Parts: sequence; structure tokens; C-alpha cells
Amino acid sequence: QVQLVESGGGLVQPGGSLRLSCATSGIMFSIYTMGWYRQAPGKQRELVASITSGGGTKYAESVKGRFTISRDNAKNTVYLQMNSLEPEDTAVYYCNANWIGPRKYDYWGQGTQVTVSS
Repeated sequence: QVQLVESGGGLVQPGGSLRLSCATSGIMFSIYTMGWYRQAPGKQRELVASITSGGGTKYAESVKGRFTISRDNAKNTVYLQMNSLEPEDTAVYYCNANWIGPRKYDYWGQGTQVTVSS
């Protein structure tokens, strides 16, 4: 059974930092592209950052220079370090794992709330 479990969300003041974690099980983690997405109220889900099996990264323009995605293949875990948080970063953050093999394998976590407010 595949599981993606996010943690690390919470309430933080503007300018603060949070580190999200996504622990996975049931997949061959090292071959998957891992991503963090977010969805704010009334908005579509959007890609925040992704990291390939080879370590290549991609970021949304709005978070470049503030967020860093990383992975630990030994722990089957992906992280999102979020610095200089802004109220606009408030959203539910979701972890995603995807791999295109004989078919597309695509899995999601349950999400973790991040609220940036004074």
C-alpha cells in the first residue's frame, strides 16, 4: 500500500520559516520525481517545486530564492524548506510522487496546512 504522509505545516508569521516533510512508503522512492503542490482557497492546485530522481529541481517563479526542495533516498523522504514566508504562501501543501514506467504512477498525500499570518 502506497502512503505519502506530510508533516511540518502550521501557523507562522510573515518572514518566518517552515520545513515540510513527506515520508513515503510502498514505492521505490529513488526512481520517482517528487513534487510539492499547494492549493489556496478558491484557487487551483499549483506546482511549488519538484525534484527528479537525479536531483534536478524546478520551482514556481513565486517561490524561487525562498523555497528549497530536497530528498533523502535513504529515508524515502522529500522536504520543502520554506523561508521568508509571505501571506500569499498560505495554502494546503500536498506531496506528490510520480513515475512514468509501463504506465503513469501518480500518488498524493493528504496535505498539510500552512498559514502565514501576523
